[in-house]
Amino acid sequence: MVYRFENLETWKLARGFVNLIYSTTKLFPKEELFSLTNQIRRAALSIMLNITEGSDRQSDIEYIRFLRIAYTSLEEVIAGCYIAKDQNYLEINKFTEIYSRSELLGKKIHSLINYLKRQ
Repeated sequence: MVYRFENLETWKLARGFVNLIYSTTKLFPKEELFSLTNQIRRAALSIMLNITEGSDRQSDIEYIRFLRIAYTSLEEVIAGCYIAKDQNYLEINKFTEIYSRSELLGKKIHSLINYLKRQ
C-alpha cells in the first residue's frame, strides 16, 4: 500500500530536511539536548508530520491549514538555527546548507498551497 503523502515531492523534501536536522543537532552540546536541540527537532518533525496529516484531509481548506502550520514550523527551525549559529553550535557552512534547503522546502510548500487554492 502506498499512502498519498509518499508521492508528494514536498513530503520527500521534508523527510530529507528532518534527516539533515537530526544529523546536525547530534553535534550540539549535551546540555542543549532538552532545550534547543529538542525544540529544533520537534519543529522539523512538525513540518513533515503536518504535510502528512494534511494530505488525507477531506477538504483543500483543511489541507492548506496543515501546510501553513508546516511552513511556520519551518520558520521555527530556521530561528532555532540562528540561535545555534550565534552560540557557535552551528558552523556557517552547515547553517547555509540548512537555510538553502529550507528555502526550497518553503517554496514547495507555498506552491502546493497555491495549487490547492486554484482547485
